[in-house]
Amino acid sequence: MKLKIITILTTFAITTMNAQKKPYLDTKKPIEERIKLLLKEMTLEEKVGQMNQYNGFWEVTGPAPKNGDAEKKYAHLRKGWVGSMLTVRGVANVKAVQKIVVEETRLGIPLIIGFDVIHGYKTLSPIPLAEAASWDLEAIKKSAQVAADEASASGINWTFGPNVDITRDARWGRVMEGAGEDPYLGSKIAVARVQGFQGETKEDLAKVNTIAACAKHFAAYGFVEAGKEYNIVDMSISNLHNLVLPPFKAAKDAGVRTFMNSFNTLNGIPATGSTYLQRDILKGKWNFDGFVISDWASVKEMINHGFAKDAAEATTKAVNAGSDMDMESHFYVAELVNLVKSGKVKESVVDDAVKRILRVKFELGLFENPYKYCDEEREKKVIGSKENNEAVLDMAKKSIVLLKNEKQLLPLKKSGQKIALIGALANDKNSPLGSWRIASDDNTAVSVLEGMQKYKDNQLTFEKGTDLTVGETTFTAELVFNTNDTSGFEAAIQLAKKSDVVVMVLGEHGFQTGEGRSRTDLNLPGNQQELLEAVFKVNPNIVLVLNNGRPLALPWAYEHIPAIVEAWQLGTQTGNAVAEVLYGDYNPSGKLPISIPRNVGQCPIYYNSYNTGRPVNADKNVFWSHYIDVEKTPQYAFGHGLSYTTFEYKNLKINKKEFDKNEPVKISVEVTNTGSYDGKEVVQLYVHDVTASLIRPIKELKGFELVHLKKGETKTITFTLTDAELGFYDNQGNYLVEPGTFTIMVGGNSEEGLKSNFELK
Repeated sequence: MKLKIITILTTFAITTMNAQKKPYLDTKKPIEERIKLLLKEMTLEEKVGQMNQYNGFWEVTGPAPKNGDAEKKYAHLRKGWVGSMLTVRGVANVKAVQKIVVEETRLGIPLIIGFDVIHGYKTLSPIPLAEAASWDLEAIKKSAQVAADEASASGINWTFGPNVDITRDARWGRVMEGAGEDPYLGSKIAVARVQGFQGETKEDLAKVNTIAACAKHFAAYGFVEAGKEYNIVDMSISNLHNLVLPPFKAAKDAGVRTFMNSFNTLNGIPATGSTYLQRDILKGKWNFDGFVISDWASVKEMINHGFAKDAAEATTKAVNAGSDMDMESHFYVAELVNLVKSGKVKESVVDDAVKRILRVKFELGLFENPYKYCDEEREKKVIGSKENNEAVLDMAKKSIVLLKNEKQLLPLKKSGQKIALIGALANDKNSPLGSWRIASDDNTAVSVLEGMQKYKDNQLTFEKGTDLTVGETTFTAELVFNTNDTSGFEAAIQLAKKSDVVVMVLGEHGFQTGEGRSRTDLNLPGNQQELLEAVFKVNPNIVLVLNNGRPLALPWAYEHIPAIVEAWQLGTQTGNAVAEVLYGDYNPSGKLPISIPRNVGQCPIYYNSYNTGRPVNADKNVFWSHYIDVEKTPQYAFGHGLSYTTFEYKNLKINKKEFDKNEPVKISVEVTNTGSYDGKEVVQLYVHDVTASLIRPIKELKGFELVHLKKGETKTITFTLTDAELGFYDNQGNYLVEPGTFTIMVGGNSEEGLKSNFELK
């Protein structure tokens, strides 16, 4: 106790002395004044250094590098020419790099330490797309809090998340990182994740268990052509404002402190060099006062795009466009000083970027205590704690979507059944962790086999049937699929023959989605489909559990298999969550945040589509908007998800039929649990602006509520529509609310519900 008091007094004395020597350390002064005081003391080289981010480049607790690029970077650290580092993690490592800049540089400006904390740090929640299927904003916020708690305990104070990209194309590998296809749901989830990472107030950011968040990828990355990674995007300004930007604006309004620009071009201009996105919209119209970081080497990649001829031009275009910090291009630190001296970049542009970066560092409290995230005892206590595992288990259960449940195969009986568990993924402890989990340890997921073995009163027998992959399955390696080996089929078939019910766990490997994992085929990899059909021939009582990071197009399975559970990749507690749902200890309540296509040829597919001029076959001929080989509707629509109970909607009411502009529209509906189980339902409200100056989607989600109903219970759910829900953006980016007829639909998915309408005068 005495030692702690002495340490506190010593720290206070040093802080007071430093404040006297360095006025910008005086905590009594407002942050904006402290920024100005510090900026006055900085050389141009030191300013540019704050705009430079390096990846971890040597074993930081070991000797300093002696040659090559690493030695140069190390020298930059010691000169104060590095503002941030990424992928340096663990208290010992973070403390080591922080000590260099704080104690060896002229001004002692601390680093901000960044890391990809996408769906957890060490203890993993479900992949973000799966979390979105919960439609449970409090659970999603809690998941981000767990991630922030563990990351901050490991020395990290900045995450490159949340990903708020809207996408409609399951071919894109990074679909697993976002919240799906809908901008309204995506906006609500963006706020939940920002608040989970940063806290709910500006002051919360200075707490030791929060970290700065980063809204990415700004903007339109989810609309890359053909779903191909790093590709071009070409879209109208109205689509940009109506579909892409709402979650970013919601994140900004929630106080997100950083943005990351994206790899794609937008209408011919790389996002990293887009003045329209970064200066006009983000820093101008939205008045964002945090900073923008490039994606990995995206400044350099503008040369490959053909937008810049060399490093100097790429730097000029990026920094003038509003990209404040350069991640791993090394262009700013090499070029920017000379560009300012030559007059090609104004020093005021550099000053603006540096102010933004320093502002976030001050808000994090790094100047008061650069080592605040470097507590070894906290690191040991927090990471992998029982509380964190309980939180991610709760999130995992809420993320599961029951797609189909014919023959009442689910929930499984807890005794007296012979259950066959088939599929390599059922006994996999690595794939369920999903992609983007670089701080977690391999093979630490609870497998489905382990989860189901906890229910001991059934005869459970496992056969893998086939291997999903052969060779390496690391984050960087390409996956090799075992497409020919059927040697395990016979054992699986014989097991199925003598079982009452078969649980088959099939899907994608966790590293088959994520960055760089675009696909042109959305089927089951390897020979899993062949195995599924072979087992079905001998025992059709199959519960198919899908482990995947994107929607899969499985028309045969969706038609023939009686019970299908979309279990995604659920992270550390995968097996326990799946088992609790299969056995009915948790009643599934998830709803799809993205449409499931019938086949890959439908992609991109989405619920909020347009009528076209020929929406139906009115003339009974071929000339209407459709496919000739498959229905134009999705296999399972946005918002779909079943329960072990049933819900009835009735008495949809609007408080009146005509409304003036700016007058709130009050809507109510009664929802009754008509089944045999207590359960939760996501009540969804959709709106259609029937006639407008720009054509509007046939329906748009504009409200939802997650409600818990005991069996037999009825609740009245109310919604309020305002101009914020009834308007849209035109092709100049102006927000319009126009008079006319509006149709509403309230139900349990985007395809079915009670309908009514009203007039806006």
